[in-house]
Parts: sequence; structure tokens; C-alpha cells
Amino acid sequence: MQTNSLIELSRSAYQKNIDFLRQLFGKKVIFSSVVKGNAYGHGIPEFVTMASACGVRHFSVFDVSEARDIKMVLNDKITILIMGFLQKEDLEWIIENEIEFFVFDRKRLSEACQIAKKLRKKAIVHIEVETGMNRTGFEKSELAAVASLLKNEKEYLEFKGLCTHYAGAESISNYYRIERQIVRFKEIKQYFLANDLKPKICHSACSAASVMFPETRMDLVRIGIMQYGLWPSQEVFITYLNAKKMKLDPLSRVITWKSVVMSVKKIKTTNFIGYGTSFMAKRDMKVAIIPIGYAHGYSRSLSNHGRVLVQGQRCVVIGLVNMNMIAVDVTDIKTVKKGEEVVLIGSQNEGVISIASFGDYSNQLNYELLTRISKSIPRKIID
Repeated sequence: MQTNSLIELSRSAYQKNIDFLRQLFGKKVIFSSVVKGNAYGHGIPEFVTMASACGVRHFSVFDVSEARDIKMVLNDKITILIMGFLQKEDLEWIIENEIEFFVFDRKRLSEACQIAKKLRKKAIVHIEVETGMNRTGFEKSELAAVASLLKNEKEYLEFKGLCTHYAGAESISNYYRIERQIVRFKEIKQYFLANDLKPKICHSACSAASVMFPETRMDLVRIGIMQYGLWPSQEVFITYLNAKKMKLDPLSRVITWKSVVMSVKKIKTTNFIGYGTSFMAKRDMKVAIIPIGYAHGYSRSLSNHGRVLVQGQRCVVIGLVNMNMIAVDVTDIKTVKKGEEVVLIGSQNEGVISIASFGDYSNQLNYELLTRISKSIPRKIID
């Protein structure tokens, strides 16, 4: 485990977000916490422990390894839903542990049925259907075969959910595409009902869709980025504010990323700093070296652009971001000492480095930036 930086997760910020989201969606809608991508960089073990303490009982992941990570720390009555990748050899563990999972091809459905028969235990499946995302999901032409298998093997296949995913609900430019998807999903649901197959729940909404298209909330919402205190896009944020006639952001950032000053150097004017010649000192400078680089998820695109907080002041990253180090300009700070706290994301005194601004400097999406943060950096839950 690295000691060059620390990630703090605010329990109070998360509780505030959860309270807001539950109020927004209502008590009847199941809240599923999406923790794929190492809980969006927050760390699955620590994050789900915190989320469980805040009353969250449903978690959605991408693959089996993430499901196992949750199982290792939470053994109480929770629901885990695998939305993406799994292999045949995983199915026995999945079914034995009553893990729920998306099915979007007939081979997976048949294999699940075979393993369920072997274990004499039901496979809990969510049938994902293609509505226009064109990624994963059963095509309309396959629905008859799916319905037949679900009917004939109902002793071993529990039709828990019917689901789909929307193609860019965070952008108003996709409005008509999403509207068509919603119509198709309703048609497919009616097809199953007409064939005497009723899913226990229907779900389709991610964070963006749950705000932009409230009718997509259905029985369950799969919420990722918003629970972490961030909006899927500025459009989603503005849409919410306008609809509620609010001015303040109801979400609070959960994550803070901190490091320390590793060393301080004085540089004479006209000298280059770091690798190559990307930055030349135009004055006598004082430079702090921070033990963070692209190996830890601090993007190389932040070279000569990034900002960090030292003593509450925004300091510019100068020179190229190295594998394990960055240099920042602390010339205008009177005294900077080795071991002093540096904030990469978060607040310090009156200064703030938001994830949005961090992303702007590096031209990364919030999602991309967060999920690239190294797993080996220790995570700590704070109040």
C-alpha cells in the first residue's frame, strides 16, 4: 500500500447525497448504488462499508471480481447485481451466493439454467433488452426464444428484472433517441406480459436518465456518479435546478485526495524544470515536488495545467507530470516545508479544487478521472 497520498471519504457528505436522492426518487423506488470501476475510484471495500452504514442495501457492479469484493466486506442481507462481464465458470459461485445478473445473450441464459439445475437452486436473472443503445441486450427477434426458455425453465430461472440502458441521457442532443428507447422498452415489457411473463421489477435509469427523464425511474434506479456528489453533466445539473427552481447544488463531493510536499527547490530564471523543455523559469522560482504522478492516476495531460492546494492557495503544476512526481510553483508562498499537506482534489482553508475543475484542466470526464485513481492508494472513511 502506498503512503505517498491518501483518499478520504466523507460519511456525512455521502449521507447528505443519499438523503437527497431518496427524497428525489421516493420511497417506493429501489436505490441501487453503482460501484463499478472500484466505486468510481473511491474504493469498493471502504465505499460499500460506508454506504451500508448509511442504509444502502442494493449494489450494482460490472463484473464478478467486483461482486466478490463486496461479498468480502458485507455479508449481511444485501443484493448484488452484476451488469456486465462474467464467464461460465463464475456462474456456480454467482448462483450459489444468490447474486443477481444481467442476461443479454441466449448462451448465458442457457448456461445459467444448466448450472442452476446442477445446484438445484434458481438463477436470479435480469433480462437486458436492446432498445437503441446498440451495445448489449436481446434483439426483438430473440424475445420469443427468451420467453420460451423463461417459461419452460421457471423452476430454475427467476425472472427478477427487465432492463435496458439509455444512450447518452446526460445530453439534450440525445433527447429524441432516448424518447424512442423509452417507447421500445414499454413495447417489450408489454410483449412479456402478453406472454404471461411478469418481471418482479423493471429498471432502466442511470443518474442522468433519472433526472432528465423521470418516467424511467420505474421500480429501481442504478445511481453511480450522483451518489458520489457529482452530476453526469452540466446539462443535467441545470435541468434539475430549473425544474426545482433552486440555485444551490444539493450534492456534496465525497472524495478528497491528499498528498504531501516531498522536497522544496529554488530554481534560477531561464532554467528548465523537469524532463525536456516544456517549462522554463521566467523568474527565480521556488518549486515543491509532490510524490504523485500518472502511475497514481494523476493524468499526464495535467502537465503545465493542473492545480493543487498548498496552504489554501492554488499552485500550478509546472513541467511534465512524471510517473511518480509532479512539480508545482510555490514561489508566492512565503514558507513551504517538507511534509506539508497538499490537496489534489478537495478543500483546504478557503481554497477548493473541484473534480469538475480538475477534469477541465486535463480534458477528462469526471468518470474517467476518478476511475483512474490507483487502487493501491489507501482510502479512509471520515465523518
